Amino acid sequence: MYPKIYNLTMKSVYLDNAATTPMAPEVIEAMTATMQNNFGNPSSTHAYGRSTKALLENSRRTVAKLLNCEPAEIIFTSCGTEADNMAIDSAVELLGAKRIISTPLEHHAVDHTINALVQKGEVEIAYVRTNDKGIVDLAHLEELLSDTSKKTIVSLMHANNEIGVLLPIEKVSHLCCKYNAFFHSDTVQTMGHYAFDLKQLDIDYLTCSAHKFHGPKGVGFLYVNKKAKVQNLIQGGSQERGHRGGTENIYGIVGLAKALEMAYENLEEHQRHVQELKSHMIQRLQNEIPGVSFHGTVLPEESLYTVLNVSLPETEKGGMLLFTLDLKGVACSGGSACTSGAKTESHVLKGINADTSRPNARFSFSRYTTKEEIDYAVDVLVEVYQKVLA
Repeated sequence: MYPKIYNLTMKSVYLDNAATTPMAPEVIEAMTATMQNNFGNPSSTHAYGRSTKALLENSRRTVAKLLNCEPAEIIFTSCGTEADNMAIDSAVELLGAKRIISTPLEHHAVDHTINALVQKGEVEIAYVRTNDKGIVDLAHLEELLSDTSKKTIVSLMHANNEIGVLLPIEKVSHLCCKYNAFFHSDTVQTMGHYAFDLKQLDIDYLTCSAHKFHGPKGVGFLYVNKKAKVQNLIQGGSQERGHRGGTENIYGIVGLAKALEMAYENLEEHQRHVQELKSHMIQRLQNEIPGVSFHGTVLPEESLYTVLNVSLPETEKGGMLLFTLDLKGVACSGGSACTSGAKTESHVLKGINADTSRPNARFSFSRYTTKEEIDYAVDVLVEVYQKVLA
């Protein structure tokens, strides 16, 4: 059951966890205790500051231990977007990358950053092919990497936030190593949902946003391999070992570390629980809505278990689908929350040549989601489709 945040008088099912997750009660408790007992500035040298500094560094060590990396390789940020910007800018400015290999399906935190660098003439972009499911063509990636005339960084997200397609991150890592390219992956959707061993995975940068795994909003981190470099995106202080000026968000950082610790404690159990919910929803939709299909792939080995992007049969009233579901108490989305309110179609669905004339909905799950909630959501969707949209 979801942590109680506020009371709703109607039946309410939250299936938009790819946008954000409810904070775990234990995370709120850890943050509240910090607010009450550790208000000192971590840069101060007196007892109040040292106490807060200890919390900050303990949180860094917790994250590093879970990911099997060095504490110095973790830089706390305000979010995954900031971390993505830092990584790509650093690869260009400090590592001398002159070419970026990516896809048009990346989150705008990556896509817009790359485009800005291209427009300034600092890099060139090469797009690796993807198929109609959004799966990266590894043979084409190797073909692009085989041209070693320019120093290159590969930037490919571990899991697509809209259609849930998983990148074989280990294979990409091996290809980058083979051709001496840098590797950055936006792991915002997978951090806290998959185990990362950064002593085994040879990657230069990866990113995190705490609110994707029941932590607080406004805090994340950038992992920077000690062999790589990072430039100062924010000037003005020596915080984060001089890499990010500004007083640290200590409450948020404590919450992030607690949330990640909780995610790793029962990771396999959470994966099994959520995958069963996703498979159950797929089965019911296929059985009860003729013509339903799914964007991306739903194969467990190729798909993020927390995301299901559903394509429904075409109807004149398809644009009312999400609004009607919301009225019935079912919260989901039509794509990335970062582009909500935008009038343009999803760049991800456009990039895989999906039929966007059909109504689509992204349902995303968490460890707090229940089978009863899935059944209610499907019941509502079937009712809405049959009575309102047909």
